Amino acid sequence: MKDIKKMTLGEVEEHRKINAEIEKEIGCKKMDISATAEIASEMTDYRGKYCIVRTYSAGVFAGILKARSGQEVEMTDARRLWYWDGAASLSQMANDGVKAPQNCKFAQPVDVQLLQAIEILKCTAEAETIIRKVSVWQR
Repeated sequence: MKDIKKMTLGEVEEHRKINAEIEKEIGCKKMDISATAEIASEMTDYRGKYCIVRTYSAGVFAGILKARSGQEVEMTDARRLWYWDGAASLSQMANDGVKAPQNCKFAQPVDVQLLQAIEILKCTAEAETIIRKVSVWQR
């Protein structure tokens, strides 16, 4: 197969026609790029949902995801999860909450803009209730 970067416009058009014929032959449904982007957005759009966000260097936060652009995340009513007991992972905490809330160290809620978010987990209603009930830890 020829390198696409070295193909003429005519050759690219010919390949497009061949692909269209193959798609028609095997019954592939064509989708425009905007529809694909819209579906992907719906699958990952957690705006307005209670989420756990893990960042590269600022730690872990639980709160309402207000906005997201790339790795920048804006949250409201967000608590820094400094220490937790009763969940083996953030995934488990997002599903089940914590089993020993009395041992957890979750800071008071704040509005925050986080840079370098590397994981966003949508919480279940049960997990949200449990996380919100953990007493504010402070010194």
